[in-house]
Amino acid sequence: MPLVAPLSHCARYLANFAACLLTPVKARLEEFSMLTTHRIVGLACLLLATCSSVMAQQPTADAVSHPGRQIYQQACATCHGNPDMPRAHSFETLRMMNTQTLTLALTEGIMSAQGASLSPAQRAQVIEYLARPDGTDAWLASMRCAADRRQINLQPAAAFSGFGVDANNSRFLTSAAAGLNNADMSRLELAWSIAFPDTTTMRAAPVIVGNTLFTIAGDTGHILALDIQSGCVQWDYASPNPIRASLSYGELGNSGQMALVFGDTRGNVQAINAESGQSIWIKDGRASTNGGRVSGSVILHEDKIIVPISDSGVGAGADPTFECCIGHGAVTALNAVTGDKLWEYHTMPAATYTAAVNSAGVKLRGPSGAPVWATPTVDGQRGLVYIATGENTSHPATDTSDAIIALDLETGSVRWLFQALANDVWNMACGRRAGPNCPDQQVSALKDYDFGGPAVLVERAGGDVLLAGQKSGDLWALNPDTGAVLWHQRIGDGTALGGNHWGITTDGERVYLPINDPGVARPGFNPRPGMYSFFVGNGESSWTYPLQADCGNGRDARVLRCDSRFGFSATPLMIDGALVSGGLDGRLFIFDSDTGSVLFQFDTAQEFVTSNGIPGKGGAIDAHAIAAGSGMLFVGSGYGSFGQTPGNVLLAFKPRAD
Repeated sequence: MPLVAPLSHCARYLANFAACLLTPVKARLEEFSMLTTHRIVGLACLLLATCSSVMAQQPTADAVSHPGRQIYQQACATCHGNPDMPRAHSFETLRMMNTQTLTLALTEGIMSAQGASLSPAQRAQVIEYLARPDGTDAWLASMRCAADRRQINLQPAAAFSGFGVDANNSRFLTSAAAGLNNADMSRLELAWSIAFPDTTTMRAAPVIVGNTLFTIAGDTGHILALDIQSGCVQWDYASPNPIRASLSYGELGNSGQMALVFGDTRGNVQAINAESGQSIWIKDGRASTNGGRVSGSVILHEDKIIVPISDSGVGAGADPTFECCIGHGAVTALNAVTGDKLWEYHTMPAATYTAAVNSAGVKLRGPSGAPVWATPTVDGQRGLVYIATGENTSHPATDTSDAIIALDLETGSVRWLFQALANDVWNMACGRRAGPNCPDQQVSALKDYDFGGPAVLVERAGGDVLLAGQKSGDLWALNPDTGAVLWHQRIGDGTALGGNHWGITTDGERVYLPINDPGVARPGFNPRPGMYSFFVGNGESSWTYPLQADCGNGRDARVLRCDSRFGFSATPLMIDGALVSGGLDGRLFIFDSDTGSVLFQFDTAQEFVTSNGIPGKGGAIDAHAIAAGSGMLFVGSGYGSFGQTPGNVLLAFKPRAD
């Protein structure tokens, strides 16, 4: 069959997503959801990179007779083939994963407990059965810049230094920094597009300095320095481990080295030379008595690198034989020059046996959970680091879950704590039919209402405000000195995927709250997807933009679940009075930030003729996919988790010449 399969072909399988997701990112839902008591391996479920509608594989005759097929049918198909499990990867999705991703998922990742139920030989067979053939890096050769375009100039100040744009995580760019203004937005046109092979998810924010865009190349494991005008490759770096988190840029202390710093799925933090792409150091960024991985972006602040750690046992809890649960969130601080650890903070003590057992007679452990999915926020003036946490995954509940916590920048000690939702104890055994490890034996909110995005600090004459959006649909304004609530708003009922999923943005006067609310209205659930603007000073509403599904003109064939997966989940970006946001159905919107009027709209859920010749298709816009700088707007299109539309394209827009 052709390399590029019809979308309708992929959609037929992807619409049957199960419920085992591994990719925790900032929202554990990217992991794996188990709704039965069958012991699931859910292996590829946890992939950091999901499937691509761009390349669909059909099982060959050899695959049908492969010994791993029977293991898959017995250990995995109950989850992956069950339409009642809408968050898991389909069989076709799993067959697009590479060997490295599947192996990490089953041996070291969130599904390692399930992988342990198989013998080494069985794991090897099922991975071999599912994994796509390992490719080569030949695709990079055709993307190399001509020799005279490979020099990188780091003299200009960074236009876009990382996901949050600044230490406050405001996601706000002036016209000078972006090279774009409000008037440019209605005149945007596609300048170029490139596609990445073996990729289903475009989730990470780039770095932009001068004429270079530093970006994670989808699911390939490469970081590329791209010429911003053409998309050609100036240098590439092959990471030893997959990367999910966005890049951060700056000087490593006072060393004079300008570096890109990022975390990987094994919990390492890596620093590479921004000019050459050469590795400077790789260090284990995890807390010493805890596992986990780096899902949120690390923050490079002067002589320190602040590292968020997500670990919770949320996926392992789906296995009824697992002694649920262990693992908890943490934050570490590293020396920026050497990578050596300076301090570490744990959201709770290590789990121990609680004397409770589940309905299958398996002993239970706790406390666990409160992972730190999101990028930390650094308040240099107060000497604080603000972190946002997720739910507990087993009893006893702690006051550090679903919380905003202020840590001392120098020591990591707690200065104050605000808990938005108490007793939210949840893991992936909870669903339409709860498994033995679902923590409903005791009173629990059972919501999974994390803070999936970072807290945002607004410095203003009337008093500073710390803002945070929650998956419950809540928007909180806190006093950054004490954590006291200044005001609060709520939109909708919230869901495990938002509500507000990946965060908010602000221009200092207003705060902009994207609401996802996937699903169709039903008794007890009234989804309110859209964009909501509030005044920072008092929380009063400024404007709203309710979002409606658009399944016409063939979009129902191009967009998975276009009638229910169309809300605003990705973190928006502010540029000089314009608000840039993307929907799960691939629509890119740009609003006037004062009025909410639409300045520009573009459908990214389509096929693209790319400048690098790799077949390209857009899909859902999610996570940290929007950035700008040097006169251009960049959008990553495609997000294959949660039953959303996969894709593999990086799109570059610029104002058309009049």
